[in-house]
Amino acid sequence: MAPARPPKSRGLKVVSGVGDNGGMTATLSKPALKIGPYEVDPPVVLAPMAGITNVAFRRLCREYGAGLYVCEMITSRALVERHPKTLEMITFDADEHPRSMQLYGVDPVTMGKAVQMIVDENLADHVDMNFGCPVPKVTRKGGGSALPYKRRLFAEIVSAAVRAAEPAGVPVTVKFRIGIDDDHITYLDAGRLAEENGAAAVALHGRTAAQRYSGTADWTAIARLKEHVKTIPVLGNGDIFSADDALRMMAETGCDGVVVGRGCLGRPWLFRDLQAAFAGRPIPPGPKLGEVAAVLRRHAELLADHMGEEKGLRDLRKHMAQYLRGFPVGSDLRHQFGLVSSLAQLDDLLAGLDPDVPFPADGEGPRGRQGSAGKVVLPEGWLDDPEDATVPVGAEIDSSGG
Repeated sequence: MAPARPPKSRGLKVVSGVGDNGGMTATLSKPALKIGPYEVDPPVVLAPMAGITNVAFRRLCREYGAGLYVCEMITSRALVERHPKTLEMITFDADEHPRSMQLYGVDPVTMGKAVQMIVDENLADHVDMNFGCPVPKVTRKGGGSALPYKRRLFAEIVSAAVRAAEPAGVPVTVKFRIGIDDDHITYLDAGRLAEENGAAAVALHGRTAAQRYSGTADWTAIARLKEHVKTIPVLGNGDIFSADDALRMMAETGCDGVVVGRGCLGRPWLFRDLQAAFAGRPIPPGPKLGEVAAVLRRHAELLADHMGEEKGLRDLRKHMAQYLRGFPVGSDLRHQFGLVSSLAQLDDLLAGLDPDVPFPADGEGPRGRQGSAGKVVLPEGWLDDPEDATVPVGAEIDSSGG
């Protein structure tokens, strides 16, 4: 499949009609998304995903369309302490611009030092801050999506990052969830505090920490946040599995851009579809199996260049089920794809696929981890005082990547 690199658009126009695949080709007129000094056109951001959005995957996605592509989550402590794995993870392509790095942190001092290091050593052009992680090992210590409940601490962390980044013109954005659970909603306060403390934009995943990735994202919360935050862009995240979903989210919520995560797993051409949709062009039909095989091979090549062939091919295994989803590929062949260890072996397996098989209807829709909702584990007494700015003990994770 040849990557699409259409001309840069300037804003979005209203276009009515139906694409070749029956999808929408219309959206609301909006100016281009601005993140600090950077124009993000189309207004699409690749969400950082642990073990997924390394330099190889980001390059593969960028080959299909413009946007902002964020690297895997980096912890502020690991960066400041120069952990070897973390320093390896902040690799960017020479032509990757702006270079976007997501930081996790719970301590204003450490966060400030990490951002100062990014500025002093020119490690990135944009910093995104993660306050949305719902993983129990993170929330039980007060980090991730548990932290915005502590309003003063949250504000101090954002402020520390902005103070370090602002003199160099590095924009800081903030991503968070609706709240801890239905009884502890935090997103409106988080949006207000991020705005007041200098964030260049905010992004809301329309789920609580208790939902994790289950159920349906609440896009009405994104609409409320957009009404609440007046001076900086609001991005929406959650359940964008197609270009039509992105257009619908923006139309329904009024948000300024979309953040795409699980929807592009095994489907990096989603960014081609988004590029077309936001330009008002018909959304291309899904690729045949031969085209998917070529994309998978390209992904393998990029991973091998980045990690070495053996390690890169092992890393590719986690993507196989997503690439082959819905296609009539037998269980034995799927199993072999899951054990691939060399480019030569991959080529042999790909040669066994029928290139003319059309893209399957059940290849669309939700993908990636979903799981089930559950009670959020928090530190003892965490909910007692939302104004307590004490840094949670043991929550400053010392390794990056989730």
